[in-house]
Amino acid sequence: MLKLVRDQFTMPEPEFAQIKNLKKRCLDAGVAAKKNEILRAAVASLAKLTDASVLAAIHRLDASKRRPAKGSK
Repeated sequence: MLKLVRDQFTMPEPEFAQIKNLKKRCLDAGVAAKKNEILRAAVASLAKLTDASVLAAIHRLDASKRRPAKGSK
C-alpha cells in the first residue's frame, strides 16, 4: 500500500474555482470526484508532458500569484 503524504498549499481563487467546476463536471458525468482526485489527475497529466510543455504550463500561470521558492530572495 502506498504511503499517503499530507501537505498544504495556496492558490488564487479563480483556479480554486476551476477545481470546483471540474468536480461538478465529473458529477454531471456520474463520477463523484474529490478535490484530491482532481489534483492527482492533473499531476498525472502534467507528468506525461515533455519538460518544455510543463515549463510552458507553469509560465502560463499568473506570475504575480506565484510564491518565490524557499531560500530564494
